[in-house]
Amino acid sequence: MPKFIPIAAAALLLAMPALAAPDNQPSARTSPNGQATGVMRYDANGDGVVDRTEWETGQDTRFKQLDTNKDGRLSRDELFARAPSTDGNVLPSDRQVQRQAAYFQRLDTDKDGYVSKAEFMSQATRNFARCDLNKDGRIDTAECRQALRRRPAQAQPASVDR
Repeated sequence: MPKFIPIAAAALLLAMPALAAPDNQPSARTSPNGQATGVMRYDANGDGVVDRTEWETGQDTRFKQLDTNKDGRLSRDELFARAPSTDGNVLPSDRQVQRQAAYFQRLDTDKDGYVSKAEFMSQATRNFARCDLNKDGRIDTAECRQALRRRPAQAQPASVDR
C-alpha cells in the first residue's frame, strides 16, 4: 500500500496539465472536423436552436443533395446512398434493409416508386413537429433526443357501451 501512494501521486501530477487545459474538444453536436451534426447542422444563424425556416431550408438542401440525377424525385437508391468517403461504409444489414424499405414506403405516399419533393418535405414537417415538444417553433438536440425517446401512446382498448 505505501508504494501505491507515491505512484498515484506521480500519475496525478503528470495528469494535471491535461486536466487544467482548456476544453478545445468538439462538442457532442460537432463532428471531428468541427462541423455541426444531427439537427444542429441546420442552425444557420448559430443561435443554438433550429427554427422552422432553418429546418425547411436545410431539408430542401438535403433533398437537392440526395437527388443526384436532378429529376426532382428520389429513388430508393438515392435516398439511402452512402457517400464513398464515409468511414465504415459497409453494406446494410438485413434489418436495415427492411427498415429502409418500410421508411421508403411511408415516404412514397402516392406509391409511384419515387419520393417527390412534396412527399419528402411533408415527412420533414412531421419530423420537426415531433421534435418540437414545447411547440415553440424551435428545436435543439436535447429536445429531439427527448422526443425520440418517447414511445407512442399505448393503444387503449375501445370501451363497449352496455
